[in-house]
Amino acid sequence: SRPQKFPTRDEELFQMQIRDKAFFHDTSVIPDGAEISSYLFRDTPKRYFFVVEEDNTPLAVTVTPCDAPLEWKLSVQELPEEASGEGSGDPEPLEQQKQQITSEEGTELFSYKGNDVEYFVSSSSPSGLYQLDLLSTEKDTHFKVYATTTPESDQPYPELPYDPRIDVTSLGRTTVTLAWKPSPTASLLKQPIQYCIVINKEHNFKSLCAVEAKLSSDDAFMTAPKPGLDFSPFDFAHFGFPADSNSGKERGFLKPSKFGRQTSSKPRVDLHRVCIGNKNIFTVSDLKPDTQYYFDMFAVNTNTNMSTAYVGTFARTKEEAKQKTVELKDGKVTDVFVKRKGAKFLRFAPVSSHQKVTFSVHSCLDAVQIQVRRDGKLLLSQSVEGVRQFQLRGKAKAKYLVRLKGSKKGASMLKILATTRPNKQSFPSLPEDTRIKAFDKLRTCSSVTVAWLGTQERNKFCIYKREVDDNYNEEQKRREQNQCLGPDTRKKSEKVLCKYFHSQNIQKAVTTETIRGLQPGKSYLLDVYVIGHGGHSVKYQSKLVKTRKFC
Repeated sequence: SRPQKFPTRDEELFQMQIRDKAFFHDTSVIPDGAEISSYLFRDTPKRYFFVVEEDNTPLAVTVTPCDAPLEWKLSVQELPEEASGEGSGDPEPLEQQKQQITSEEGTELFSYKGNDVEYFVSSSSPSGLYQLDLLSTEKDTHFKVYATTTPESDQPYPELPYDPRIDVTSLGRTTVTLAWKPSPTASLLKQPIQYCIVINKEHNFKSLCAVEAKLSSDDAFMTAPKPGLDFSPFDFAHFGFPADSNSGKERGFLKPSKFGRQTSSKPRVDLHRVCIGNKNIFTVSDLKPDTQYYFDMFAVNTNTNMSTAYVGTFARTKEEAKQKTVELKDGKVTDVFVKRKGAKFLRFAPVSSHQKVTFSVHSCLDAVQIQVRRDGKLLLSQSVEGVRQFQLRGKAKAKYLVRLKGSKKGASMLKILATTRPNKQSFPSLPEDTRIKAFDKLRTCSSVTVAWLGTQERNKFCIYKREVDDNYNEEQKRREQNQCLGPDTRKKSEKVLCKYFHSQNIQKAVTTETIRGLQPGKSYLLDVYVIGHGGHSVKYQSKLVKTRKFC
């Protein structure tokens, strides 16, 4: 192994070396103009070095801690006369240079302790043997190092604008809009830059490297890199375990998954990263109300895959709007409208002592989630479709809070009744199956025959018909499925008939009806309404039928 000497860089050879990453896997060498990733075990120092042959050489060194603070220092010592090779460029054997390093204490140029991305920059550095010492006292960690003798021309890291802050331009209950000034690397130098936003609830991040470390590992261990990626077999031998693919198991490292994420018994980190191209404004959505979030922005040079962090920010989303609580009156039906994904609160406070409370719910459109609490204690939590009745044990002077949560599909409409009198039924009872069946063999050019189920309770049923176009489809039918719209919303000309029926034998609670006076080859939408004792009606599922064209 041989150290690379600065600054005599053969550009063609250098580009070949950059493509062949294995060239740089000797952990003692920092290549000129390429970022390297490596790994530190806790309390185990690591040393890198490089040679600068000529005085007055520009030099820039960048160290990026990934997920733990680092202590690092850069020092230099003079090269022996014979080490210079008299300008021949012939490198000195690695072992001999190591002995020279340990035999003398170099002059310290710079030192730092912390988790910031820190730089050493000099426009005129002396020739010498430079060494970079790194130490992590907190935990095992990844880090990155970049060094160059041509900082003016390389510029691998995107440059930050004069104001590198992220501005919060709009704040809602579930959204935050961010804006930032573009990187001069994109706007002036026209290099390919994309912006990546990171959102989490814990803290801001100093580097994209720290974000990746958080996403791919837990706090106890980090997955050891595989040979041929960040480490060479030399590294694994250096750290005291064999260079094979199972070496991680012996040290207790967690095995990476096929997506590069390791499995862990810890809960998954609530951290999200999204790259949005070269836009300078972005709205983060699907956030929780009244929650503090931290936002970080990274400009990424897509040519070099190296990044620079903007100054992160944080914001708390707005609280949910205070819900007005609707008072329910004993035995009276209340109409409720709930927005998509919204919620409504209702309160029921019986004036008299009671043994039982009955809640009857009629969901007109999509399913709705109902929760009932008595004096703060949860008694009921269920999803309701159609008509449902819940009977709960009562308690003297108790107050009931009802929470209705809307569907994700769309807005919800419902009717709700609360009563302490169990015999007061405003909604009619329904069979489990509210479909209307049409008998295809009994179709004629002017009539259709249908059937539907009833219950053991005697109810009034009314059937209505409406002619529709031949292109009337299921989607149109679905939009008209508001079960709470009663016969009073229909034209008198659409009414076919009304009748009462029930059966004590639930298996025989079926009725049929033939609808006559229809036109040949026409489509009709049939509706059946069941009307309860309190006058409230419920609509069965609509049925689309078509008469025969030729008879």
